[in-house]
Amino acid sequence: MNELLYFKLRSCPYCIAVDNWIKELIGENPEFDKIEIKIVDEQLDREFADKFDYYYVPTFFFDGRKLHEGAATKEKIKKVFDEVIFATAKFAEAGR
Repeated sequence: MNELLYFKLRSCPYCIAVDNWIKELIGENPEFDKIEIKIVDEQLDREFADKFDYYYVPTFFFDGRKLHEGAATKEKIKKVFDEVIFATAKFAEAGR
């Protein structure tokens, strides 16, 4: 499975909320626990983060595509997870 890249800052209140929503969503849908999430703290891994086109955190990329950028809601994060699950199923069908 491809990784879901999650760009964040430790001090960002929106990122803190997203961290909590991720835990809630995984608890509500065990399928989401199968998603591999690579957390990129842009302060600690600036060189890697600079390779991506985004300005605000939290930001999510999957398979080279930006799925979300900026302030979020639990529903928006669920949509990101739903898109990853859907794409992963398509990859499996295509043999990727």
